[in-house]
Amino acid sequence: MYQENYEDEEFAGNIDVVADSYVNSNGHDEGEYEDDEHLQQQAQAGAQAIPEQVRKFLGHLYRNLLSSNVSDLAYNYENQFGRLSEKYYAKASWPEPQFVAALVGDDGLFLTLYRELYYRHMYSQLHPTLEARFRSFENYCDLFNYILNSDGPLELELPNQWLWDIVDEFIYQFQSFCTHRSRLNKRSAEEIELLKANPQVWNTYSVLNVLYSLIQKSSITQQLVAAHEGADAAALAAGEFGARPLYKMLGYFSIVGLVRVHCMLGDYTLALQTLENVDLNNSRGLFTRVTACHVTVYYYVGFAYMMLGRYADATQAFVHILTFVARTKHYHQRAGQFDSVNKKAEQMYALLASCVSLCPTRVDEMVHSALREKYADQQHKVQRGGDEAVEILSELFRFASPKFITPNPPNYDAPEETVVEPQDFQLKVFLREAKLQLVVPMLRSFLKLYTTMDLAQLAAVLDVGADELRTQLMVYKLRYRQVKWAGGADLLGGEVVPTTDLDFALQQDMIFIAESRVGRRYADWFIRNTNKMQDLINSLETRQKNFIAGVGKPEPAADTKA
Repeated sequence: MYQENYEDEEFAGNIDVVADSYVNSNGHDEGEYEDDEHLQQQAQAGAQAIPEQVRKFLGHLYRNLLSSNVSDLAYNYENQFGRLSEKYYAKASWPEPQFVAALVGDDGLFLTLYRELYYRHMYSQLHPTLEARFRSFENYCDLFNYILNSDGPLELELPNQWLWDIVDEFIYQFQSFCTHRSRLNKRSAEEIELLKANPQVWNTYSVLNVLYSLIQKSSITQQLVAAHEGADAAALAAGEFGARPLYKMLGYFSIVGLVRVHCMLGDYTLALQTLENVDLNNSRGLFTRVTACHVTVYYYVGFAYMMLGRYADATQAFVHILTFVARTKHYHQRAGQFDSVNKKAEQMYALLASCVSLCPTRVDEMVHSALREKYADQQHKVQRGGDEAVEILSELFRFASPKFITPNPPNYDAPEETVVEPQDFQLKVFLREAKLQLVVPMLRSFLKLYTTMDLAQLAAVLDVGADELRTQLMVYKLRYRQVKWAGGADLLGGEVVPTTDLDFALQQDMIFIAESRVGRRYADWFIRNTNKMQDLINSLETRQKNFIAGVGKPEPAADTKA
């Protein structure tokens, strides 16, 4: 859909254009106050007001950044930042960057990275103002310009989790701004004028420009292609910048970010094409280094397949990642990204319920049990068809789909104009395909009960005419065969195969039904229940040890007071 407008060559240049200063609503610029003695005194006072524990954290973060101590940086970022946010800033923003500047000698790079954390926390815990949204965009432009427009590779090193969060948050704030901008009926006249005067802020072209520039600077596409030929070829393809972990991982995460942006724009074909050099079958792929990235890749791949009507491939993608999440849930509960991973998993269960209802197929026993527990009633209603099925599919879609955006700003001169919500438009696209597919589960539920059946008899059960039923059976024949990905780099390719375990032949007015049964995988069942038994034994042993340890303690002295 947008491929013609966003070719790789268009993003090869300098991205300074995205960092143009916007027109501030009060007519002032931050640079005018740099030498203001009063503000310097305010900054010193603000620095002193920062809690001692937070000041120590900022000092450790600064020293680890200067020394490129990635392991300690990861601990600062993934553990301490979250704990301090909960303790001191659960309902408030972190200290203003100008106050922090007094603690780190006004180090520009550190302050740029701190502002990224500062605005990210503001987005997650508070309601950012339009001014804050503009400032955050400017800060991202400063950061990416610094990384991309340097004469040589930077010595900067950051943990993979932080690099992923930078790209992920950049796209999230872009989506949030597009949604904020489109609701003109909730904006004041001053805000509308500010939006109108600054069309370059969070512009779609600018966001795509950054992602494509990071991909090109890192030579990550060439590295992925060469990786199939061996490690030496990949090292040669990396080049001066791509050999640095900072550029390599930012470029790789930008590929995943592009998949997300294309899905938000509704271009699902281009989203899958973007991953043509990423081997999803590689259990040691770069996307597996960060759990949130791993989950995001499969969420958007599965969603793109679902929107393209390839329900079998979507089911396969969702089952794969949900199995991974379920088997590693104990680890995620200890990690800081548990909430985001758990939320994405809940959304994928809803999407999986839709796909399995529209295209019945056997899934992993563990995932099937969880799915039945969450959405058994909804699946049963969808399989019956009718208006109720459409309503259930709509509810599941609204809950589990990504936040869609429109690439262009609204008409600021006519804020009262009714604009079609992108979420509603994409829902119509999904339902148009799903309504055609509903005949498959409905007919399958009746056909699986028989081996032979008269056409008129089935028509009477369904309360339809014989000719209409014959048409529905032909639609079933057409819809139950889909293109299914058979592995490899091309996610859009595949083979046309049956996607259900039930087929039939129609000879005159007699239906002959054949069902292929797949043997149950007992190994998975035994492994899963063995793990449950081991967890139960460990829990009982822990309780026994605690009880024995408690028996030897003296009882508290009785109160002798009258």
